[in-house]
Amino acid sequence: MDVIERRISSGYAKPPWTFKGSALYQIHLVKAATARAFIPKELRLVEAFGYTLGGFFLASYDDSPAGVFDELVVIAGTVWNPPTSCAWAARVLVNSNEACHHGRKEVGLPSQVARFSKKITAVPKRKRERAFGFLDTFGLGTTLSQPEDLVEVKVSEVDGAASADICSIKVRSDEMEKKLGSWMGPAIKMSLPSFRVRPVRPAVVSHPFDDETEKFSEENHTSQELHENENENENERRLSVAVLLSKPIIALQFKDLTMQVEAPVVV
Repeated sequence: MDVIERRISSGYAKPPWTFKGSALYQIHLVKAATARAFIPKELRLVEAFGYTLGGFFLASYDDSPAGVFDELVVIAGTVWNPPTSCAWAARVLVNSNEACHHGRKEVGLPSQVARFSKKITAVPKRKRERAFGFLDTFGLGTTLSQPEDLVEVKVSEVDGAASADICSIKVRSDEMEKKLGSWMGPAIKMSLPSFRVRPVRPAVVSHPFDDETEKFSEENHTSQELHENENENENERRLSVAVLLSKPIIALQFKDLTMQVEAPVVV
């Protein structure tokens, strides 16, 4: 699935721009009403039973035109872009001023500067019951006791001296990853992009005010009503959090990721 990038660049050289690193792409069921707050009315949302496919893309680049930086792309939903469909970015958080400027001015992305803090914690061994359904076929769902590492990434949006907590993303290693070891599937080489990928357990996303955000996302406000109560940026931030807190359905881990991004195309 392509990501519609509303992008064009400043300090970057001429496109294509190359990004190398690793990433987690997690797909969620997002309420169509929430997604529509970000998507222009002239574009058609792909939805069924009141939901669309959104989620997030969490990347760590060790080589890019802006150097080393982290990125969290909040994906509001999926829109038709005949003959296929594309993911629509609701908010892009990066810990690089240069990448933020490029995203806003040169590509048209809703980029914001953010702070990323990472922590790895070893958690006690625990017993897992049979799970993962079809993975039992491969012996990956059996009851085991294995040590786990918990990787937590906290993301806060920064605006001058002020900051706002966006989310905490916790990724836990599990038996499936222990059994697979370093296996990441075959290398898939394409002109755009190339990578190694495997399914992983969905990350756990939380927010300091989960209850308040959930209540907010459940309310049937229109975009106009929201803007009458709070400023637009705060509305979009809170709705972005609602997207992140929606129900995950699948997560894919990418390593040895190389993306070549072309200049934006008007759609």
